[in-house]
Amino acid sequence: MAFVSAGLFKHPTRCYRSTSIIGVGLLGTSTYRHDYKINRVSFPNSIPSSYYCCATLSTTMEEVKPAFDADEAAILVNGLRKTFNSGKTKSYEWRISQLESISKMVDEKEKEIIKALHEDLSKPELEAYLSEILMVKSSCTLALKELKQWMMPKKAETSLATYPSSAEIVSEPLGVVLIISTWNFPFSLSLDPVIGAIAAGNAVVLKPSEIAPATSSLLSRLIGEYMDQSAVIVVEGAVAETSALLEQKWDKIFFTGGARVGRIVMAAAAKNLTPVTLELGGKCPAIVDSNVNLQIASRRIVAGKWVCNNGQACIGVDYIITAKEFAPKLIEALVSAVEEIFGKDPMESKERSRIINSFHFSRLIKLLDEDKVSEKIVFGGQRDGSQLQIAPTILLDVPEDSLIMQEEIFGPLLPIITVERLEDSFAMINRKSKPLAAYLFSDDEQMKREFVHNVYAGGMAINDTILQVTVPSLPFGGVGESGMGSYHGKFSFDAFSHKKAVLYRSFAGESPTRYPPYTPGKQKQIKALLSGNIFKIILALLGWFKD
Repeated sequence: MAFVSAGLFKHPTRCYRSTSIIGVGLLGTSTYRHDYKINRVSFPNSIPSSYYCCATLSTTMEEVKPAFDADEAAILVNGLRKTFNSGKTKSYEWRISQLESISKMVDEKEKEIIKALHEDLSKPELEAYLSEILMVKSSCTLALKELKQWMMPKKAETSLATYPSSAEIVSEPLGVVLIISTWNFPFSLSLDPVIGAIAAGNAVVLKPSEIAPATSSLLSRLIGEYMDQSAVIVVEGAVAETSALLEQKWDKIFFTGGARVGRIVMAAAAKNLTPVTLELGGKCPAIVDSNVNLQIASRRIVAGKWVCNNGQACIGVDYIITAKEFAPKLIEALVSAVEEIFGKDPMESKERSRIINSFHFSRLIKLLDEDKVSEKIVFGGQRDGSQLQIAPTILLDVPEDSLIMQEEIFGPLLPIITVERLEDSFAMINRKSKPLAAYLFSDDEQMKREFVHNVYAGGMAINDTILQVTVPSLPFGGVGESGMGSYHGKFSFDAFSHKKAVLYRSFAGESPTRYPPYTPGKQKQIKALLSGNIFKIILALLGWFKD
């Protein structure tokens, strides 16, 4: 009888190849390769910067205890807390040095990053550069440029009640933070929050997704090589390792992933009253009006659906709503745009990522092959399980109660729902959980205003898709089921900072009015001072109110 458990190693070369063992992770399945039973690793006083997780196959009748358990996690966190309490991570110089290290790492290891992303998701090289590498570079560049300004205390106004005084808001780091990343953009969605956490002066543990093992392993190695090993650590692994981490007390947990696991993370955080940022997802709608430039609108929808990681994006278009009489023209334009970008046979195109693994491939096929759904396919529908590919697929008027309209699709399937009046689409969207993003294509200014005012979503774009996340002055985050909290640009710094209120007073300006006994004259004077009426305030300062 064989048992599988996790082993962690400081050097990846100690993991030996053999047959694959499939392990179920938090968001699906992944493969680990190892054929040696290795004793549990114990760490001395120093804490390694990263852990390499391999499965251990034992032919004994006793289950092997995972090397990274709650005890090891506690040792790790205690070491990071000592580093943070030393004040090392709070200095401007340390923060800048770590941000420069990330920038240098991305520049020097660009080819390795692209290779890992291709291994995990078959990401085309340009897509990998634009959506992963460039996003990290841009975040780093902005943080390096603005960090001194972000760190400066911000002056705050004071009231007459505290006169004479001054006040400021001081941004201070939260402490030791945990960042749990996801698999669809495994490089940028790991490092973007790390950049914010470091800029804010925190010690960091990054847990990459085990479902993108090549990128996870690369992050572990590169961060160990480039970053301060006493303050920035990568822990690889799956459910056991994540559970061990969640048992610890953190000063902030930042999670990117699905709502189901988001609830698990939030429940774990609640035990220690740990604040959380949850970047989740949802069914992101796109409303398409009949007055648009149809060729441009179709290209932008295709870019936001199929070019963007083959639909595996939390901000990608999940479904379209349009007027019934306009639907045929829209479908024709979308098909034309798909063929223009991916060729007559999109299954042969090298410009699309593949589905991440067989679990998610099967999940998508289940959505597509459901009764009363498969008959609604008007374009595409081809699939190849051996290549984990599904063609760009358009469906028209699938039932509202079908799985494809109840679950976040997260793949290359695009339902189009028709309505008699486009204004009816607002209520349709709001009946569902609040999405991470919502899109409108229209040249009607009144329609734009009503859409922004009446549709609830984490963020929006008008006449385009997904580009709102590239604007660093805009917060990126969800609301309700699509998440809580936000980041990007200065918002990333704020997400990992506490805004400490500070009031400064001298010993001048002391007034006996403040202290008991409160005689009738004193009470009148206090009320006058706090009234906001300038005439009464002047009378009070002149001592007009007497007993």
